[in-house]
Amino acid sequence: MTIDVRGRVCRGELDLHLDLTLRPGVTAIVGPNGAGKTTLLRLIAGLEALDDGTLAIDGRMLDSSADGCFVPPEGRELAMVFQDHRLLPHLTAIDNAAYPLRRRGIDRAAARERAGEALATAGVAPLAALRPRSLSGGQSQRVAVARAIAAEPDVLLLDEPLASVDPDGRPALRDLFASSPARYTIWVTHDADDAELATDLISMSEGEFRQNVQP
Repeated sequence: MTIDVRGRVCRGELDLHLDLTLRPGVTAIVGPNGAGKTTLLRLIAGLEALDDGTLAIDGRMLDSSADGCFVPPEGRELAMVFQDHRLLPHLTAIDNAAYPLRRRGIDRAAARERAGEALATAGVAPLAALRPRSLSGGQSQRVAVARAIAAEPDVLLLDEPLASVDPDGRPALRDLFASSPARYTIWVTHDADDAELATDLISMSEGEFRQNVQP
């Protein structure tokens, strides 16, 4: 079981050539801004498509430029924590965390129960009734983390998820990500402490990469 990405994507000045096989476990992706780290996550998430090539998870083809195959995000068993949180402003914290479950057709009570457990795991259970405008940046990021883990994804994508979390709160969330039940956790970070928790490392720079360098 692997995530296999073979191909090319061009976005402005970025010309990214990919030949990656990601194994189960925690993969950290490091490198300077503009190297293509977030683009790689977005390709896996189905938020962008390859210009040329293929992307498959556990043998299931999700993106093939030659065949015209493209599975949108809702058809992929994954969740993503974005740098900018992306909470729905009209929903409370618990309903934001429950939103992906409701989209799957899970009834409101069951979805909110799982969301409440996820908020507790992320350390923000007391904030369940608050809307995003009442949350700090770090609190919003924790709610976004809760939303991702409540979905119980096979693939957990993390785009610098601790950037707005206070330093004292980061170790617990690092441990949470490192012990995630997701088959694949793919973690974009600039922090060496995050990378040390990974089983594999991808170092990216100007559209090039080195893979499986042990941190």
